[in-house]
Amino acid sequence: MNITLDKLPVNKTGKIINLNVNNNLKRRLLDLGLINGASIKKLYKSPLNDPCSYLIKGSVIALRNNDTKKIHIAYDKTKKEGNINWD
Repeated sequence: MNITLDKLPVNKTGKIINLNVNNNLKRRLLDLGLINGASIKKLYKSPLNDPCSYLIKGSVIALRNNDTKKIHIAYDKTKKEGNINWD
């Protein structure tokens, strides 16, 4: 199922499909490791749900919901998640 990153449930993982953002933000996201095919896991939501933290390529980053609505991912609801691998 394809969804936007803001709809990914906490403690679930998806794979990045497309970044539908302007060039400046796209460059920043690519520098952070958000490339096509990369796995990304939503770790936490802030008390007001914005921003949220994500684990990507061993780093934890915070992204605003306004930006994550433009990031398309593939998400498999039926896949069971394991523990976080910090390596």
